[in-house]
Amino acid sequence: MKQNSKTSIDPFKIAALIKGRGPAPVHLWDPPFCGDMDMLIARDGTWYHEGKPIRRPALVQLFSTILLREDNEYFLVTPVEKVRIKVEDCPFVATQMEIIQKEGRQSIVFTINNEEMVTVDSKHPIEVESMGTGNEPHPIVHVRNGLNALINRAVFYRLVEAAEEMELDGGSVLGVWSEDLFFRLGQVK
Repeated sequence: MKQNSKTSIDPFKIAALIKGRGPAPVHLWDPPFCGDMDMLIARDGTWYHEGKPIRRPALVQLFSTILLREDNEYFLVTPVEKVRIKVEDCPFVATQMEIIQKEGRQSIVFTINNEEMVTVDSKHPIEVESMGTGNEPHPIVHVRNGLNALINRAVFYRLVEAAEEMELDGGSVLGVWSEDLFFRLGQVK
């Protein structure tokens, strides 16, 4: 049963229920839906509660560990409650990138705005779609459990600089290698 959007949920109470480090096994929990929380993750990765930015990075990092996506909705989940929040684009932003060369093999590692590190591979692919009327690239990397990180503009430009051209499916594409897999960034015109 859905509760109304005026349900008062204390984010600090939720934070107190979370123990340990790293992402929680939210996909294994099935708590009751407790309503909507006035929380928003903006396109730039800033978290807002009741219209004000959350200025404590540790709190944002903590909330990011209990984030769950179901269809196109996002929830903060604990073993005892589940609240819906709003996300403008992707819940995370890739803010840094490192290209590691080891024994002739290349790995691309992104640092996400919650301090999580993601190595691009088959479970964490890069995808680039076109967005808006100008067909601007919308590059993302899969983080975990259906949650993606938007690759910020500066990092995407670095990624494009590291890209190589390859003939694929009868056309020329630009892409990068990571963990012995090729990830397309776009068509070469």
